[in-house]
Amino acid sequence: MKKSILTVLFISFTYYTFAQQTKTYAEKLGWPKGAKVLILHVDDAGMSHDSNEGVEKATGEGVATSTSVMMPCPWVPEITKYIKTHPDLDAGLHLTLTSEWGIYRWGPLAGKAVVPGLVDSQGCLYSSVAAVYFRATPDEVDKEIRAQLDRALSMGFKPTHLDSHMGTLFAKDAFMEKYLKLGIEKQIPVMFPGGDDLFYRAEAKAAIVAELKKQGKYQEGMAIPEAAALGKAKEIGEMLWKNGLPVLDDLHNSSYDWQMPDIERKTDKEIQKWYTDHYIESINRLSPGLTMVIMHCTLPSVTFKYISDTGQKRKGDLLAMTDPRLKEFLKKNGYILTTWREAMERRKKAGNENPGQQKN
Repeated sequence: MKKSILTVLFISFTYYTFAQQTKTYAEKLGWPKGAKVLILHVDDAGMSHDSNEGVEKATGEGVATSTSVMMPCPWVPEITKYIKTHPDLDAGLHLTLTSEWGIYRWGPLAGKAVVPGLVDSQGCLYSSVAAVYFRATPDEVDKEIRAQLDRALSMGFKPTHLDSHMGTLFAKDAFMEKYLKLGIEKQIPVMFPGGDDLFYRAEAKAAIVAELKKQGKYQEGMAIPEAAALGKAKEIGEMLWKNGLPVLDDLHNSSYDWQMPDIERKTDKEIQKWYTDHYIESINRLSPGLTMVIMHCTLPSVTFKYISDTGQKRKGDLLAMTDPRLKEFLKKNGYILTTWREAMERRKKAGNENPGQQKN
C-alpha cells in the first residue's frame, strides 16, 4: 500500500512538473501564461466584390484581425488596392488549388501547360479536393503555389502568412510538405495547428459522430479515430518553430459547418443573434494558447446567389464580427486579439528557445 501511494505521488509530481515546464506557443511568443490569444481570420478575399466588402467591414468596422487572398480569382486587383491603402491590414495568401463553384470559375496562375494535373475540361482548377488529390503531382502543386506568391509580390503585396483554401494542401503529406517548405524558405508564417489542438480535435470527433449518426452507424461508446494528420501535429509544429516561424496552438474552423435553421427566411437581426451566440459559445470553449478562428465574412449582393448559395451563411459571419455583443464578450473575458504579422514579429524576438521548455 505504501509503495502504491509513493508511486501515485511520484506520478502526480512528474505530471505537475511536466505541466509547469510545458508552454503554449502563445507563451513562447511572449504572451502571459494562460492567455487566450486569437487571430480572427476572414478567408476568401479576392473571390468576389461581395467577399472584398465583407473583408473590409469585418476588419475595418468589426473585430476581425486578419484575411487572406485567393490570387487566381477575378476580384484580386480590388482587394490588393485596398491592402495597399491600408498597410496595417494583416493579409496573407489563401493558396488556392480548387475552383468549386458551378459557373463562377478560375484557372491556375502557372498555366495549363505547366500544371496539367490541376486543370479540368473547362481549363479551370478542379472543383473538389479529391480530384486534386488523385490527379495533381506534388511538383505541380509546388509550381502553382509559387506562382500565386509571385503574383502577389509582383502586385506589390507582401503576404503576412500562408494558408490553404478548402484545406487542399493538407489532403496529402506530399502537398503539405511543399506548403511548409515554401513558408520556411520565404520565412512567411504558415497556418498550421501544431499545439495541443484541444478544440480542433474535439470538433473533428464531433463531426465524425454526427456523420455516423446521419448514416445510422453510430453506437454509443464506440471508438472514434482521430484524423491521421493530427498525430503529426506537434512534430510538425516543433519543426516550424525551429525553422523560425510562429505556430498555432489550436484552430477554430467550425462556422462554415454551422446550419442555422431556415436561414434564408431570417432577418439580419435574427441571423446576427444566432451567429454571435454560436461564436461566444464556441470561443468560450477554447483553451489558453494562440488560436486562429476562421470565417467567411461576405456582404452578399443580389448577384451573389449566381456564385454560391452560401450568401446568408457568410453574412452571418460578418454580422457576428460586427456585433457589439461579441466585442464586449471578448473584452470582458480577457481575450487578446492579434495578427499573423505580430506573431511573426514576436517569433523573431523569441530567438532559438526550445518550444517545450520554460527558461531557467
